[in-house]
Amino acid sequence: MRNFDEHNITEAVLQRVAGADAPRVRQISSALVRHLHNFVREIEPTQQEWEHAIDFLTRTGQMCSDTRQEFILLSDALGVSMLVDAINHRFPGDATETTVLGPFFVKAAPELPLGAVISRPEDGPALLIEGSVRALDGTPLVGASVDIWHADADGYYDVQRDAGELSSRVRVRTDEQGRFWVLGAVPAAYPIPNDGPVGQMLEAQGRHPYRPAHVHFMIAAPGYETLVTHLFLADSDYLDSDVVFGVKDSLIEPLVETHPGTTSYGAKVEQSVPTLRRNFVLASSEN
Repeated sequence: MRNFDEHNITEAVLQRVAGADAPRVRQISSALVRHLHNFVREIEPTQQEWEHAIDFLTRTGQMCSDTRQEFILLSDALGVSMLVDAINHRFPGDATETTVLGPFFVKAAPELPLGAVISRPEDGPALLIEGSVRALDGTPLVGASVDIWHADADGYYDVQRDAGELSSRVRVRTDEQGRFWVLGAVPAAYPIPNDGPVGQMLEAQGRHPYRPAHVHFMIAAPGYETLVTHLFLADSDYLDSDVVFGVKDSLIEPLVETHPGTTSYGAKVEQSVPTLRRNFVLASSEN
């Protein structure tokens, strides 16, 4: 085939990719070609606009580093990350809802004992973070891995300040009653990194770059679906305009004041402290 034009080139490309051995590769490649070609036909970009698009993607890749993933930011800001998340986490019943992982997760988080102080004084006012992990039938999940990370009172994550000094980040294991508790800091709402191509895109679209204040969780237990979610602070700004579309009503929690004593989750409190509390429910991986 030759002599391609705007009317026949799509079918020609589809015939070429139809030779892929793997059915999934054929499915994805065909869908990509159809939708991309239809997109181009709809917007009819000028040559200058198309060159600008290529430059935008090139600069997005160049912005990526060990501590920053500009393509994740792009996916988040276009709502694609939440769409993929929703498709892959159709959990049953009362299982805790998921949301995006975000670009600041660190695999090698320090594993510390329950009750650890995970934030520095300069990270902001103290915040007790406590909760439990259970199955859908209410069974406590003992020894579940709970990763927790959050921004500081200025809206920065540890890796944005100094990748060599982790803070406000931890991995703990639930106790014999499925409970956990640590002492972090009250996070602030913050803008996603907007000094690169994604920030330029948001400005062109007339959008702000802010996320509401939240704490990240990743919870894993054998035989259960790994849960990746946030808890959003109920009094935060931007709950209705989160730049990455991650807010769900079920994930919004108020801060409550905890007074000295031992909480029902096992935390020993020496002075009154605001508390973020949640009972997490994991779905079975066999569903």
